[in-house]
Amino acid sequence: MEALLPVLKSHPGPSVLVCSLLFRVTHRLLQRLPVPKVVRQDDFRSWRWRNLSVSLVHSLLTGAWALTCVVVWPETLSNIHSYHTPLSYLLVCVSTGYFVQDAGDIILTGHARGSWEFLLHHALVIWCFLYTLYTQLYVAGAVIALFVEVNSVTLHLRLMLKLAGAQSSPMYHINKLANLFTYIMFRLSTQFYLTWYIVHNYSWLDHGGYFLVTMMVMNIMILIYFYRLLRADFFPRTEKLNGFALQYEASVRGKRGVKSSREKRTIHCLAEHTTSLC
Repeated sequence: MEALLPVLKSHPGPSVLVCSLLFRVTHRLLQRLPVPKVVRQDDFRSWRWRNLSVSLVHSLLTGAWALTCVVVWPETLSNIHSYHTPLSYLLVCVSTGYFVQDAGDIILTGHARGSWEFLLHHALVIWCFLYTLYTQLYVAGAVIALFVEVNSVTLHLRLMLKLAGAQSSPMYHINKLANLFTYIMFRLSTQFYLTWYIVHNYSWLDHGGYFLVTMMVMNIMILIYFYRLLRADFFPRTEKLNGFALQYEASVRGKRGVKSSREKRTIHCLAEHTTSLC
């Protein structure tokens, strides 16, 4: 690992591209796994399932990796600005590669308009992580930021279970509670700590203004997502939304017999009250 670090530091851009290609290979390999029938029958669901499968692999890998870095090297928590190890630098490189791959997948498959929130999130993360890789500053901060991937595991599972139509399964209800817990412990708490650190040390941090603005935008986004999550999983309006879905589908069928992919997607979103899918 010590021998690999100079190569990564001297060529951060190509290193990120290599990691991105590795995640693309992972994307191809995961397509060989069995997929629920209800997912295979719809183009949007099929793409979303494949996309989430890669995201789940990334979250499992980087979430555990980030926690390990902090447990083994506790200074990561306190010296966010300057401290890093070879493993933590590699972690940021690998994660940046994933976000580049995922953004490319969204754009090249024609889902950019419906996934603009994810693209905005990815753009902010990629910019911050590339700054970290090129300057070798805030590597520890990037590692801490990846704590949110622990929560992303349950978030991705939630969406995959919804895609498979398993909202009534025991696994979904268990994951729902785990998702709420990890959202508070690993996403909200992480964002709060990083924001506090930047504000508290703003006077001497390099480009502190940029990172503070970025954190504020991210904070707004995760609070909106948290509200959507609570509304969808703990305060659902199933009967009302299902009624809207049936009315919408009836009106579409009244106009013509075949629904477009966009209309199918609208019906899915209304019926499942899944804001993350819409």
